[in-house]
Amino acid sequence: MKARGTVLSRRIAQSAVVSNWGTLTVGERIEVVRHAHVVAAGEVQEVSGSGNVVWLEPAGPGADEAAKQLFMKSDGVELRRV
Repeated sequence: MKARGTVLSRRIAQSAVVSNWGTLTVGERIEVVRHAHVVAAGEVQEVSGSGNVVWLEPAGPGADEAAKQLFMKSDGVELRRV
């Protein structure tokens, strides 16, 4: 039997997943997740009109702040609000 805290933590993590990328706003902090691993994190710099493409400005130790990263929904990644 799982501990109650573990189950609640998973619910909170799942609720943070952004299903409609079009609702993201510029400057919002997100994580990009692929196969249950965080592959990037930073601030939303731009979202396409269709809501299928997000440009991310990397953040964190060693991040090149001048480099933008492009993520497409069709690549099978998930976005989570931080």
